[in-house]
Amino acid sequence: MHKIQLDKDIQPLSTFRSKVSFYFDQVKRTKRPLVITQNGKSSAILLDVSEYQQMVDKIEVLEDIRLAESQINQGQGVSHKDVKKRFAKRTKV
Repeated sequence: MHKIQLDKDIQPLSTFRSKVSFYFDQVKRTKRPLVITQNGKSSAILLDVSEYQQMVDKIEVLEDIRLAESQINQGQGVSHKDVKKRFAKRTKV
């Protein structure tokens, strides 16, 4: 994900409302998220769809790694030698 440019990517809700199409185009073009504020506080993020999907994909991989590490720490791992044997049995014709 691209870094937010503080002078361009944080807008109050009132400005966002008046220029919705402009900000949608900006987010699509720059791939940077837009922070929308309400009453001076961050309220929402507008994010390009492809950037969102990449973020979700990365989170899923990290969750898989965390689960695998947890399983290994609990002794549920399978040795490389055993995996090779299982794979060899499945691929025999």
